[in-house]
Amino acid sequence: MLTIAQETYDAIVAHAKRDHPDEACGVVAGPEGSDRPERFIPMVNAAGSPTFYEFDSTELLQLYKDMDARDEEPVVVYHSHTATEAYPSRTDIGLASEPNAHYVLVSTADCFDESGGNSDGPVEFRSYSIIDGVVTEEEVTITPTTDSSKKGSTS
Repeated sequence: MLTIAQETYDAIVAHAKRDHPDEACGVVAGPEGSDRPERFIPMVNAAGSPTFYEFDSTELLQLYKDMDARDEEPVVVYHSHTATEAYPSRTDIGLASEPNAHYVLVSTADCFDESGGNSDGPVEFRSYSIIDGVVTEEEVTITPTTDSSKKGSTS
């Protein structure tokens, strides 16, 4: 099961919508071994494609160095599908190299009309475990943002 904060969920969805019609991609890092997605890291889709994503190799190397220095690991690896459902393609399955990560797919197919304008349609947000080519869908639980400044404190 993937448990993710509303703020992180919103950031992933906003990135997917912003990059449409190209696929968006990124990582949410968390403390090693914690399974807690905490640090949202939007990446550049080096492929610049509506049907494929590719992390920029230089940016990815820097990300892994940064995560290593912070004792973090990729808890969520996400990307969007702009015209199809939020289910991993054969290419997505082949690229899945983090056995402990949650692979999140966001479909923006229903968010845009034929002219490319935002139609405010719903997104499809799904998470998967992908290990040795085996895809298993996971439940997603979205928790409220815990930032006290957003809760309206009475003290």
